[in-house]
Amino acid sequence: MDLTRHRAGRLDPTVQGLLWSVAAGLCFVLLNTMTRYLTTQIPPLQSQFLRYLCGVIVLLPLVLRSGMAAWMPQNIRGQFVRGFVHTTGLAIWFTAIPHISLADTTAIGFTTPIFIMLGAWIFLREPMRWERWLAALLGFGGVLIVVGPGLTASGGYYSLVMLSSAPMFAASFLISKALTRYESAGVIVLWQSITVTILSLPLALLNWQPVSAAQWAGYMLCGLLGSGAHYLLMRSYAVAEISATQSVKFLDLVWAALLGWLVFADVPTSHSLIGGTIIAGATLWIARREARRGT
Repeated sequence: MDLTRHRAGRLDPTVQGLLWSVAAGLCFVLLNTMTRYLTTQIPPLQSQFLRYLCGVIVLLPLVLRSGMAAWMPQNIRGQFVRGFVHTTGLAIWFTAIPHISLADTTAIGFTTPIFIMLGAWIFLREPMRWERWLAALLGFGGVLIVVGPGLTASGGYYSLVMLSSAPMFAASFLISKALTRYESAGVIVLWQSITVTILSLPLALLNWQPVSAAQWAGYMLCGLLGSGAHYLLMRSYAVAEISATQSVKFLDLVWAALLGWLVFADVPTSHSLIGGTIIAGATLWIARREARRGT
């Protein structure tokens, strides 16, 4: 373990950030699979609250071991601003998802990395080299190839609602990047769970229904996966420029296709294979370019 950690520490910071992002993407795909299953049984906004409440619960042993003082943020206002922005994005997303197809949801959701790179360029003054733009556009093009055959115009107004959640999530991640300058990844993850839980409670109470023991177990797993995924993402943001890591976001679709095949016996279509190849190729290409630039 120490040898692996030593070798990882010798990697270029951007490559480290890409690896942290890939690991985070895997956790998010597992989380989304479980969340989708639970949301068919529990109202979406209640599911949102329970997922983050359980995120707080799974982190409690760590908090109790080291004491709450070690987990207090230097900028609690920034944590609540980030929590409010993230909660708003979640509420918009859950409002729209019952009204549009899953293909449309996937395509619209993958616009978030584009908003993140634009925001990083405008607000964080991160350089936007042509390689990063090309990798992001190729990855986005791969996503469109995968989901394009299923896109329809039937969503109408709710497609625009869903699209409006993308810049909200991008803003949340950009705030997270800013917070990593003086907050640890663990503190950011804990206070995201705390703030989203608090801010989501009023929405959850609007249509509350009883939760079974099995469902509680599922939400605890979601809390563990979600906290782990966000921790990995914060580690990525702490070591690399946020715009440099966005190309690997498109690998999430590859993980989702593989998980769907393994768990639900969903056979990938030719569009999935072609698009996935483009996504993987763009990701490997930008990783090599960033590694050479850092040497």
